[in-house]
Amino acid sequence: MNIKENIRQLQAKYLVPGSHADSDYFGLIKELVQLKNKGDTGVQSAIDATYALVQDEIETNDGIPRKEITFGTSGWRGVLGKDVYVRSVVCVTEAIVDLYHLAEDKPELREHLGVSSLDEARKRGCLVGWDNRFGGEILGRSVAETLMKQGFKVYFCGESTTGVLSAALLQVQAAFSVNLTPSHNPLEYGGYKYNAADGGPAASELTSLITEKSRERIQTGAEFECQEAESPGGLVELDSFGMWLQLVEKSKTIHGIDYHKLIDDAANNEGMILVIDSVHGASRLHIKRLLGAATNRLELIRGDADVTFGGIAPEPSSANMAMVSRQLQASDKKFKIGAIIDPDADRIRFTDGATEISMNHFGAMAYHFLHEYKGLKGMVAKTVATSNLANSVAEKLGEELFETKVGFKEFKPVIGKALVYFEESDGISIIGHTPEKDAYIGLLLAIDMVITSGKNLGDFKREMDEIYGVYCPDRDGVVVSLQGDELTHALGHLEKYKEGSVVTVGPDQKIIKEIITKDGRKMIFEDNSWLMIRPSGTEPKVRFYVESRDPDGTPSLVQAAKQMLREAGLLAD
Repeated sequence: MNIKENIRQLQAKYLVPGSHADSDYFGLIKELVQLKNKGDTGVQSAIDATYALVQDEIETNDGIPRKEITFGTSGWRGVLGKDVYVRSVVCVTEAIVDLYHLAEDKPELREHLGVSSLDEARKRGCLVGWDNRFGGEILGRSVAETLMKQGFKVYFCGESTTGVLSAALLQVQAAFSVNLTPSHNPLEYGGYKYNAADGGPAASELTSLITEKSRERIQTGAEFECQEAESPGGLVELDSFGMWLQLVEKSKTIHGIDYHKLIDDAANNEGMILVIDSVHGASRLHIKRLLGAATNRLELIRGDADVTFGGIAPEPSSANMAMVSRQLQASDKKFKIGAIIDPDADRIRFTDGATEISMNHFGAMAYHFLHEYKGLKGMVAKTVATSNLANSVAEKLGEELFETKVGFKEFKPVIGKALVYFEESDGISIIGHTPEKDAYIGLLLAIDMVITSGKNLGDFKREMDEIYGVYCPDRDGVVVSLQGDELTHALGHLEKYKEGSVVTVGPDQKIIKEIITKDGRKMIFEDNSWLMIRPSGTEPKVRFYVESRDPDGTPSLVQAAKQMLREAGLLAD
C-alpha cells in the first residue's frame, strides 16, 4: 500500500466529515506521527491539515466540554478542542474574575488570593503565558482579551514556563498568573494553571470555587456580569525570563546560589558537559539564556519546536532519558550533568550517564547540599509519596521534617521556612525562590552541587547512601473507569490493612507498623519499607508508590501493591 492510500484509510477511520464532535483528530495525528517516525514522506502535510481541523474546533466549539471542568492538584487539563477550547477557557477565566469580586465580602478568600478587592486585582494585573502546545497562543489571547474587557492590566508573556511566570509574578507584584499548559501530559492535552499573588499553585478553597463557577458558566451560557471597571485594561509585553533571573540574583543570600559566579565557574570548567533534553517544550527558549557563558558546555537535545513531541509522552522518565544518557556515556568529560525537562519546565530529572537521579533522591541531596555545603539551617518539606531518604537526612541533621499530601500547593505553610520542598514527581523549589516547582532552579542546584563538591551526581548520591542509608523507590499507576463515590468505595477495601496486619511481599511476610492517611493510604512496614496507594488528582488513574531498603526488594513491593489493587477490583488479572 502506498503512503497516500494509507493516509486516506487512516483519515476515513478517524474523521467524520463536518463533525468535530465525532472526529478523533488526535487518534489520527498519533498514527501519522508514527508513520513520520518510520521515515514515510508526505505525512507532514496530513498532520498539518489535521491540526487545522483541531484549530477550527478550538476556535468554534460552543458546546459543553466532553469531561467536566475540574481543577486538580495543579490546575485543569483536558483534550484540546473537545474539553479545552476558547469558550471553555473564557468561562474559566470569568470564574477567576468572579473570585476577586466575591473576595470583597469574604475575608477568607482575600487571604488565599492575596488581594483585597477586584479593583486592586485589576490594577496589579495578571501574567498570561503558555507552553509549546498546539493552540497555546489562541487560548492565551482569549484569556488576555477576557481580562482586558474586565479592566485588568495584562502582562503578556508569550510562550514561557510555569516557574518563570511564578517568578515574574512576584517581581512585578501582579495579582495572579495564568499558564495555558497541561504540564507533562501527552500531545492531545491542553490545560490551565492559575497561581494567586503568592506565586504558588492556588489553594483548594480557590480551585473548588473555580470548578463550581466554571461549570455554571459553561452549562448555562449566562452572560458575564461583573462590577464595571473604571477604565479598560491594557496589554504590557513582559520578558518573564528576565524577571526570573532578577529573582534568583536578588535571593542569592537566602538560598546560597550565586548565579553569576556559578555560570562563570561552569563556563571555565573544561572538564564539564551539560546535556539537556527539552523534549521540544518551552524550556528550549530559555536554556541558552539560563546558562549564559556556560552554553559552551551545553549539548541541547530536542530543542526544536514540535507540538507532537515526536509522538512520545513528554515527561521526565527513564525511557525518555535514554538519549541524554547515551550522549553522556559517549563523552570523555570528567563532570557530566544530564537532565530532561517537561514542556512547562516544572519537572526535571537528572543523570550523570551512569546513575539516574529522580526527585525522590535529588530533593534530599539538595537539602543535604544546602545544609552541609552552603551552611544553611532549616527544615525540609516533602510529599508523603516521596522517598523517606529526606526523613533520614532531617533526623540525622537534627532538623524538622514537614510531610504533606501530594500537590505543591500543600507546601504553603512552610514557604520561607523549608530550605527545600519537593515531590516525587520531579518537582522542586527552594527557600528564597518561588512557591512553585521549577526545573531551572533544580538545574542550577545540580550544577552547583557538582562544582562545589567536585563529585558527579551519582557519586554524591552514593556518599549520601553511606551517611543516611539506601532507599529504593518506585511508582506506577493503573487507569480506572471508576470515579467519584464508586472509586472511593473501591479504595475503601484497603482499610482492612491496619497496623499489625501481615502482608505478603515476595517471599516474605511483612508486618505493618504504621498507617499514614494524609493522602490515600501509606503502609509502613517494620523494616521501614513501605507502599502507598492513592487516586490521581489530575487523571483517571490510581497511583501506587513503593520504597524498599534494598534494590532487590522493590519489585516485590510493586507486585504487593498491584495485588491490593486486584483485591479492590481496580486491576484485572
